[in-house]
Amino acid sequence: MAERVRERTGLTGNQLKIIAMITMTCDHVGLQLFPRLEILRIIGRLAMPIYAYMIAEGCRHTRNRKKYLLRLLGMGTLCQLVYLLAMDSLYMCILIAFSLSVILICLMDAAEQEKTAKSQIHLALGVLSVFFVCTVLPDLLPHTDFEIDYGLPGVLLPALIYGAGTKGLLLGLALVALKYGGIQWLGLLAVPLLLTYNGQRGKANLGKLFYWYYPIHLVAIYGISLVLR
Repeated sequence: MAERVRERTGLTGNQLKIIAMITMTCDHVGLQLFPRLEILRIIGRLAMPIYAYMIAEGCRHTRNRKKYLLRLLGMGTLCQLVYLLAMDSLYMCILIAFSLSVILICLMDAAEQEKTAKSQIHLALGVLSVFFVCTVLPDLLPHTDFEIDYGLPGVLLPALIYGAGTKGLLLGLALVALKYGGIQWLGLLAVPLLLTYNGQRGKANLGKLFYWYYPIHLVAIYGISLVLR
């Protein structure tokens, strides 16, 4: 009975994603428009952990992981085209980082379920490939701004959540904070919020909203920044 009450009173996935959208917008507005208002960046520390948690949940509950991955990767590619054309930037957005996370999760599940040498090798190659892209490739492109958003810890975070739940969440956020320091430690404040998650998506299907909001809000903020220059 207590579990049923918790499911009714906790936050749904939709509610958590809306919180992530709002805090992410605050973060990007602070970064691009009001860099002196550090409070906006502090509020923004909640966004990435929530989205990472929802990526792990998406992998757990989606009926078609291939479609889920392609949707993430497609939207991420669209954002990269905007970055490249508008700012001549090769910085890889969070959707690209999370696409790598989904690939790792798929490889983890295959290794766990199949228990074959082939699946274990695929997982090892996947981990090494992610390590190369996140930590080695940026050094091989010194005259560009190529980097994966949140680096290797950011890619590992959804996979750690998927594999180890709350312990993985805490470990992943600690790795992110250790790499970037400063206010990034405040990302741990998302943990109590995520512990209220009731395991339900919510009544409305807001999937398309969440995917399209990311590139649209980036374009809008960038456009405003050009006007204010």
